[in-house]
Amino acid sequence: MWNIPNILTLLRIILIPVFVLLFYLPVEWARYSCAIVFAVAAVTDWFDGYLARRWGQVSPFGAFLDPVADKLMVAVSLLLLVQSEPTPAFAIPAAVIIGREITISALREWMAEVGARGMVAVSMIGKFKTAVQMVAILLLIYSEPLWGIPVYTVGFVLLYMAAILTLWSMVVYLRAAWPSLLGERQLSGSLEQK
Repeated sequence: MWNIPNILTLLRIILIPVFVLLFYLPVEWARYSCAIVFAVAAVTDWFDGYLARRWGQVSPFGAFLDPVADKLMVAVSLLLLVQSEPTPAFAIPAAVIIGREITISALREWMAEVGARGMVAVSMIGKFKTAVQMVAILLLIYSEPLWGIPVYTVGFVLLYMAAILTLWSMVVYLRAAWPSLLGERQLSGSLEQK
């Protein structure tokens, strides 16, 4: 259980309270520090899975904890961002992203209970959605213009792109699971994991 990929995943969870504390620090460098913490979490999200597969250290514990750590960091980040700018334009994509995660987590749990979970494959849309989502949140956390680039505006546009990709991937997932939801035992197609 205590291999490097799992330690990196646990590190991502430990970084969450650090991230929250930094977010509320009344100092100029707070957002910059938060952006670094989030970037480290995002990199370890990719790196722990890569190392687990490469070194043959995939474990049930890691398979359970990795998506939990990912979703916790994203949900906490979005909640803090919405709290700092409580507007419908910000709350709607955040609610879509968090709501999708809850929906798909519940669907996975139900499918496992009825023995219909089967093998799930990571789709390209899931990977792309995760990448866009992470970059969007990172830019929104940092929020200051950089090299003449309106970082906040780019992050805001990417957040909406991530919300659209989130809905798209949820529809793909639900369509693939639909036969099982109707009571059939076999799933048609492959299900997107992320």
